[in-house]
Amino acid sequence: MTPIDTSRIEAAVAEILAAIGEDPARPGLATTPQRIAESYRDFFGGVGVDPVPELMDGAEMATTPEERGELVLLRNIALRSMCEHHLLPFTGVAHVAYVPEERIIGLGRIPRLVEIVSARPQLQERLGEDVAAALETAVEPAGVLVVIDAKHGCVAARGVRYAESTTVTVAARGVLADPVRQAGVLALIGRGEA
Repeated sequence: MTPIDTSRIEAAVAEILAAIGEDPARPGLATTPQRIAESYRDFFGGVGVDPVPELMDGAEMATTPEERGELVLLRNIALRSMCEHHLLPFTGVAHVAYVPEERIIGLGRIPRLVEIVSARPQLQERLGEDVAAALETAVEPAGVLVVIDAKHGCVAARGVRYAESTTVTVAARGVLADPVRQAGVLALIGRGEA
């Protein structure tokens, strides 16, 4: 993991404030560079972090098909990330499903995977692909499906300003790339929305 250089962030934010015609030393803004630097430590804490080793540490062997089950689906995993084009946040939920083969993974590892991959400048489309690829590498399932539904600050607050619109992306691998199997998982995801 690359350490976050908070001093450089603070200096850059002070320069941005000056560039827009503000006084970075005025009382309301004096600590803004520090606050932003601290928030960026959280927003970008996944830069340079490979989630696969953490997932592999939690991968467990299942000895029988009955222990593995047919499908593992975690719905409504809260996520927040930063759009790499505008450095504005996008927030929403991820739904992550996989079809186990020989290994299963602790359920708490999947939200952690989403958290790590989200904590970097990101595109929603790539975020889903990154989650799917890491899960595929660590667990070697028969299939993976990642559905992300998010609101983007860059869409809601600038340009077109569609404040209520959401973007849905799908990343599919293996047997869950099959439209029929995928439709079944999407129906299960939809049941959680009611």
